[in-house]
Amino acid sequence: MTDTVVTQPRAPYRAWRDPSLSAEVRVDALMREMTLEEKTAQLYGVWVGASDEGAEVAPYQHDMEEPVDLDDLLPAGLGQLTRPFGSAPVDPALGALSLMRTQERITAANRFGIPAVAHEECLAGFAAWGATAYPVPLSWGATFDPALVREMAAAIGRDLRAVGVHQGLAPVLDVVRDARWGRVEETIGEDPYLVGTIATAYVQGLESSGVVATLKHFAGYSASRAGRNLAPVGVGARELADVILPPFEMAVRESGVRSVMHAYTDTDGLPSAADNGLLTGLLRDTWGFTGTVVADYFGIAFLKTLHGVAGTFGEAAGAALAAGVDVELPTVKTFGAPLLDAVRRGHVSEELVDRAVRRVLLQKVRLGLLDPDWSPVPPALRGADSTADPDRLRGTVGLDPAANRELAGRIAERAVVLLRNDGILPLDPRVPRRIALIGPHAEAPTAVLGCYSFPVHVGSRHPGTPLGIELPTLREALAAEFPGAEIVVAPGTGVDDDTTEGFAVALELARGADVVVAALGDRAGLFGRGTSGEGCDAESLVLPGAQQQLLDALLDTGTPVVTTLLAGRPYALGRAADESAAVVQTFFPGEAGTAAIAAVLSGRTDPSGRLPVSVPRHPGAQPSTYLASRLGHRSEVSSIDPTPAFGFGHGLTYTTFAWSDLDVETSETATDGELRLALTVANTGDRTGTEVVQLYLHDPVASVVQPVRRLVGYVRVDLAPGESRRIHVTVPADLASFTGREGTRVVEPGALELLFGSSSTEPRLTARVILTGPVRRVDHHRRLHATWSIRS
Repeated sequence: MTDTVVTQPRAPYRAWRDPSLSAEVRVDALMREMTLEEKTAQLYGVWVGASDEGAEVAPYQHDMEEPVDLDDLLPAGLGQLTRPFGSAPVDPALGALSLMRTQERITAANRFGIPAVAHEECLAGFAAWGATAYPVPLSWGATFDPALVREMAAAIGRDLRAVGVHQGLAPVLDVVRDARWGRVEETIGEDPYLVGTIATAYVQGLESSGVVATLKHFAGYSASRAGRNLAPVGVGARELADVILPPFEMAVRESGVRSVMHAYTDTDGLPSAADNGLLTGLLRDTWGFTGTVVADYFGIAFLKTLHGVAGTFGEAAGAALAAGVDVELPTVKTFGAPLLDAVRRGHVSEELVDRAVRRVLLQKVRLGLLDPDWSPVPPALRGADSTADPDRLRGTVGLDPAANRELAGRIAERAVVLLRNDGILPLDPRVPRRIALIGPHAEAPTAVLGCYSFPVHVGSRHPGTPLGIELPTLREALAAEFPGAEIVVAPGTGVDDDTTEGFAVALELARGADVVVAALGDRAGLFGRGTSGEGCDAESLVLPGAQQQLLDALLDTGTPVVTTLLAGRPYALGRAADESAAVVQTFFPGEAGTAAIAAVLSGRTDPSGRLPVSVPRHPGAQPSTYLASRLGHRSEVSSIDPTPAFGFGHGLTYTTFAWSDLDVETSETATDGELRLALTVANTGDRTGTEVVQLYLHDPVASVVQPVRRLVGYVRVDLAPGESRRIHVTVPADLASFTGREGTRVVEPGALELLFGSSSTEPRLTARVILTGPVRRVDHHRRLHATWSIRS
């Protein structure tokens, strides 16, 4: 985009500029003055940094990119700017300056002076060059710590807002149904309650900074057949209602979210982008959502090109508008000329255009973009001389300050999950020893990064560009953590190249060491360029390449092996699940991730992460999730055993805990009542530690098949050695609700079990309770949470 400014004659001052009036009055006044072209221009974005040579940062990009004549386009206005920072490496200060000048051009070109909403990806931090790379969402789930995730999201939002970005395309609320799906790293886990609570906290944090959060992908994207990206979804209505939708419902009800992104997929033959029952009937009419629905990139055009439910791009535009999609992203394809033509021919009602425009403009008003004192100068450049040589601004805006790095480190540490430990950990850093660091992630700086981190998502397409942030390798982190140790290193093999030529050197080093740290896992990438990430689906959950062979060979050396995983999904580890001296699981833990791993290995940090997804014992037992009915578990009539090696919620610490004195204060209540329980958790070891008390519900007899158990609450409890806490919890009967035979959500009378456990497979205390009275119908006003109280 050039810096040419062409000023249109301005309309006289109108009520829509008056901030003392309500947003609705202002928008109505503005819309009365707008032409059809000016209204439709508010419904699409442009992607000025996109590649026209291939699918660089989005699928089918090369099919959708067409030259855009901005001089012709901008006089009508513009709804959104797509990824001004996230499409190519740019110094943050210069990016802010460029965005400022772009906004000046946009506002000068349209007669109402309406700026565009600038949006960016922020899945694991602001996806911009030089911005903090936080752990991926699967690590957020592993923390079981909504407050910490809320703090992180607020920091991300402040960085976005500082450089002029208004909307972030996060979080992902898809519930993992098949771990072969490449985008598992972008999810929070396999349990809807965990996903809902963590995602809601993220939204609250981002929105607290003034940035619009975007729930995605609505809905069912993660439930695709065979774990394939952008594949059909075959879930039934009950699975959709009880597993897929609850996180979105929770976020809409509790977070203040202002945008939702439709999913790419079709469910039972109905594409989400054309699903009026989903995007309008459920989201708006039932749940009361009032924000904007935006398209996943190219998703409206896909109604024609992939789904085949529209014959023209105009028909696709009409179907999406009718369903409730308001904004086409990332660039204009269907909501431009095809939509205008369809409206003029009478094929699409202008009322649908008005409905979407009203929502878009209401959001712009509430963002302050139509206020008379709105300025295109972002906070980071206020006080700077933006007319000076741009090079003088270079380096003056930092998106990875010390506070961000410290926060990223805290999240990474709390997300490390210790799966197994025969007593070898922690490794006392005061004891001299020879550590053999073996594996493809021993010296790979980007081993800690997920698919939507800038260095992977965009930087990998710009060879020679500096990473922009410090990414200590695992070797460097171990050297800093164990200054008295001799650390010898060999990759052994690549992440996915199947080569075994490096085995001999690696095994020789392992035999001569006191301990082996096996650094294994994934390489994040896009569309087949990695082993994890968007479009990088797996045929099975065997470690990629020759890594399992390397791991088995390391075990055969007789040297104790600490299997350390930096991955985007859980993998079956074969014999290593039982024979490793320890297993340490991380999910792309971000820029501070290797230091967090080293701190756990040394014992400087006590591990407190818990699995947000089950770790399979067998690589081919997919799809599999703990959230399954009896038929979904091991049986005598199938040769496939889906029992995990480590279940959802599992995680060890360096201390021990005793659970006792369960008191069922209320053992019987009506179907509209609540149950009160209490238990004591004590730290019986000699180290400070964190226990995550998880509450599961088991419904032995119900009118429809239920999961054997499902998470309905959790709380983190930090305890010093010898310390105990009394934990009280109030459980509303609403948490026992499910979608019944008639398709409505009900609470049924009968016996229930409430299980307090350290994981889904390790119940510690069980309370048997009874619900009495009639079957009770509940809706989206039902209570969603248990209430916890921790007392000395």
